[in-house]
Amino acid sequence: MNTVTASPATAVDDPSARIGELRSSIDACDAEIIELVQRRLAISHEIGAVRAASGGTRLSLSREQQVLSRFRAALGPDGAALGMMLLRQGRGRL
Repeated sequence: MNTVTASPATAVDDPSARIGELRSSIDACDAEIIELVQRRLAISHEIGAVRAASGGTRLSLSREQQVLSRFRAALGPDGAALGMMLLRQGRGRL
């Protein structure tokens, strides 16, 4: 992942230019996040199709708990909410 580091001269000389650079970096991060979420959804839908075709259940609660725990551990309570949103996107509402 690309990171943008602060240049003290830029930050002092022209704050609005630096803010613009940083916002561009955020936009690039957002584009990557959107691409990754779309990829995750496609994978999730394929898993659901394979599970359904093999007579399995629509979802695995233990797997969902693993995902939520991982997001919570990495990002705190809001991470768990983000994980739940991703799960819901992939499987639909219960």
